[in-house]
Amino acid sequence: MKPSVVHDSSDKDAEPFVEIDPTGRYGRYNELLGSGAVKKVYRAFDQEEGIEVAWNQVKLRNLSNDLAMVERLYSEVRLLRSLTNKNIISLYNVWRDEDRDTLNFITERVPEETPTRLHESAQEMVQADLKGLHYLHTHEPCIIHRDLNCSNVFVNGNIGQVKIGDLGLAAIVGKSHSAHSILGTPEFMAPELYEEDYTEMVDIYSYGMCVLEMVTLEIPYSECDSVAKIYKKVSSGVRPQALKKVKDEEVKAFIEKCLAQPRARPSTAELLKDSFFDGIDDDNDDDENVYDDCGSS
Repeated sequence: MKPSVVHDSSDKDAEPFVEIDPTGRYGRYNELLGSGAVKKVYRAFDQEEGIEVAWNQVKLRNLSNDLAMVERLYSEVRLLRSLTNKNIISLYNVWRDEDRDTLNFITERVPEETPTRLHESAQEMVQADLKGLHYLHTHEPCIIHRDLNCSNVFVNGNIGQVKIGDLGLAAIVGKSHSAHSILGTPEFMAPELYEEDYTEMVDIYSYGMCVLEMVTLEIPYSECDSVAKIYKKVSSGVRPQALKKVKDEEVKAFIEKCLAQPRARPSTAELLKDSFFDGIDDDNDDDENVYDDCGSS
C-alpha cells in the first residue's frame, strides 16, 4: 500500500500518512513514539473514531528465519485482542504485511507519560500495575508479558489510571506455565529467561525492577556499560547498585521478594495481599477474582 495518504479532513495541509492498515481505518504517521526490544511504536490515527492510536511494528526479519516461530508470534498477538481489563492497554487490530515483512498491531494510546517516580499515590499506582499483571497470569491460557519495564507502564494523569502496554510479544502458555525463547529488556530480565525455560514468575522479577526504578529514578544495572556485563551480574545473582539507594525498608523488602529465586517469588495474588498495600482503599469491586491464586509453581 502506497504512503502519503491523507486522512479525511477539510484541512488541505493535513499531515500525510506513510502507511495504512489493510482495512483503511488506521493510518500511520512518521513520528516515532518509542521503541522496545524488537519493535517500534508510531503515532497513528483511527479514522472511524477520530482519535490518535499507537501503531506497533515488528520487523520479522530481525527476529528469526524460523517460519514456525513467526507464525506462533502472529497467533499469540491475535489472541491478545480478546483481552479486556482496565489495567491493560487495548489491542484493536493485528495483521502481517507480507511485502514489508512486518507484523503490525494497533493499540490505544494513553495520553500521559510513563511513570518516573513514586509520589503520594505511589502504592495505588504500583498496585494497579500488579492487578494488570494478575489479569494476564490468571488468564486461560496464562499470558506472560516477558518485557515488562517502566516504559511499558502508562499513567493517564487526568484520571489516575494505570495501564500495562507492549503486549505484542507476550507468550501464551498452556497448563504447564512454561515458555521458551529469549525476549525482553536486559536490565529487567529474570535470570531464568536467559535459560529459555521459565514461567510467569519472570514477570514478577521484572515488576520488582520496575518498582526499583520508580523508587530510585535509576534504571537497574545502569552501572553496567554492556548487555554482557548485565547478564553476568543477573546470572550470578548480583543485585543492581540502585537497590542500595532504597532507604525505606518496607519498600526494599517488597522489591527483594520479587527478585527472589523463581520458586520463592510470590504470585501476583500473594503480592496483592502484601502488607505493603495496607491502608489502600480498594474501590475496584469489579475485579472479582483479583486475589485468587494463579496456581504458579
